[in-house]
Amino acid sequence: MIGAACIFAVALSRPAFAQPEPTDLINRQHCMFCHTVDAPFLAPSFHQIAERYRRKPYAADRLAEKLRVGGKAHWGDTPMPPAADRGGPLSPDEANTLVDWVLRQ
Repeated sequence: MIGAACIFAVALSRPAFAQPEPTDLINRQHCMFCHTVDAPFLAPSFHQIAERYRRKPYAADRLAEKLRVGGKAHWGDTPMPPAADRGGPLSPDEANTLVDWVLRQ
């Protein structure tokens, strides 16, 4: 009984917004070829992206669109290639999943 209470208490202590890393999408879209979680590489880190866009209106929609169709460089000289060039098509729901995860970093 005490064990169950401990598990329940731990579950309640986790943030409600905790979301597992969408590893399959990250791997399929080759995100880590240019990004890392916490340090700039060929592109900004996911932490940098989150800091810049987390509280901006419509940022999530714009980032999801950029993930799907690509876009010009905003962080240096490397543009975001379209999903088809990174690993195949990316649905709007998949793009939103990635963006939601990045903005929670």
